[in-house]
Amino acid sequence: MSDRLTNPNKAVDFLIANAEKFAKAKADRVYLEEFRKSKKALLMNACPEKAANAREQYAYSHPEYVELLQGLRDAVEIEEALRWQQVAAQLRVEVWRSQEATNRGQERATR
Repeated sequence: MSDRLTNPNKAVDFLIANAEKFAKAKADRVYLEEFRKSKKALLMNACPEKAANAREQYAYSHPEYVELLQGLRDAVEIEEALRWQQVAAQLRVEVWRSQEATNRGQERATR
């Protein structure tokens, strides 16, 4: 098992070291979610059709829009991987706290 997952100090170090990566991953994801709306509007505007549903269909099926969705998928994957690694590190610290409290209780009981 990784030392980062068993040592509470390493777990905290991991949280600190990866805070900026997580923030960037989340910012990228939010940006892509918002840009998706702009991209749709730009593509609809570029469509030669006059009917709104035809323009929307054009935008949603356009390769640039599909590429943006793939980028959004990748951004969510990165963000979620970092988030769950952070959750695991936080839980490691909580487990360590519980173990230490149990140890203190046992020490008091044996005195």
